[in-house]
Amino acid sequence: MDNLTYLDINPKFKLNGRSVTKEDLYIVAYSYIKEGDASEKPVGEFLLDWFDDSPFIEMHTSGSTGIPKKIRVAKQSMVNSALASGAFFDLQYGNKILNCLPMKYVAGKMMFVRSFILGLEMDFVQPSLHPLEKLEGCYDFCAMVPLQAQNSLKDLHLIKKLIVGGAKINAKLEKQLLKLKKTECYETFGMTETVSHIAAKKVGENAFRLMPNVSIETDDRSCLIIHAPLLVDEPIVTNDLIEIIDGNQFKFLGRLDNVINSGGVKINPEMVEEKLVDKISPRFMICGKPDIDLGEKVVLLIESEPFVVDESIFKGLDKFEKPKEIHFVKQFKESGNGKLLRKETMCLA
Repeated sequence: MDNLTYLDINPKFKLNGRSVTKEDLYIVAYSYIKEGDASEKPVGEFLLDWFDDSPFIEMHTSGSTGIPKKIRVAKQSMVNSALASGAFFDLQYGNKILNCLPMKYVAGKMMFVRSFILGLEMDFVQPSLHPLEKLEGCYDFCAMVPLQAQNSLKDLHLIKKLIVGGAKINAKLEKQLLKLKKTECYETFGMTETVSHIAAKKVGENAFRLMPNVSIETDDRSCLIIHAPLLVDEPIVTNDLIEIIDGNQFKFLGRLDNVINSGGVKINPEMVEEKLVDKISPRFMICGKPDIDLGEKVVLLIESEPFVVDESIFKGLDKFEKPKEIHFVKQFKESGNGKLLRKETMCLA
């Protein structure tokens, strides 16, 4: 298994119930490009890119932490990532998996690569917010973004092992996933630059566990540095604030970019949100707003028509964590893969 390259197609691989060879995939690719719908054309383009003469493939970052950009990723790195995921999640030959993610981003592409390399039977369906709504039968493995998982709770018994990524699972969704009896749920951690996830944790657990062949450290800002030589040539320095538990586990504390400096007190909005998650029904976020006296002040944004907010919900917050303003936004801004865009949403308010 460790000697596999991107030119290898596992003979156990199936696409939508059919065994397909490398030659068959060319036919599928041209068919999708010529006759496919909006979700199938990117599949065809990816397949042709995967089997061309270049050892690299171009991808777009999600834009959740900056301007979306095009990067070049080694196909062999994607194979190595697939092998690591297979080992971590115990994916076996012939496992049936569901790909309901858009092919524009790395997560959807990696579901294909895992299937090629590990010999999985993959059903590809049009990405939607309710991916299980019209499906029959069960799947051994599936990847979703949090909003897909939220909208699929009544049908998740069809999935034996679910990974949720692209954005953080909030505490409310985590509690709902913990109630599932037949589905093993994981939250993943990663980015396009690391070729999908480099760590995962079971819902309910505090710390992420690293994938094989990945190590980490922190810099003087307490931000994560990723060493993954089988995925990227150089260490990746991030703006993710973490706490290393041991050599193989870490807690994610939030994004340095999001930290609010209010009167010299640094406030992590993700941690404030955790304290409020059971007290506000609509989606919400904590942001910082420029303030003459404090430098920045804490602001609560709620995705809803205006309503009266009971001040008692802030009882468990520290003095500087309590929002100085509350704004209502009709619809939060999101990246293409479902991550909430704080700064853009704050501009709407």
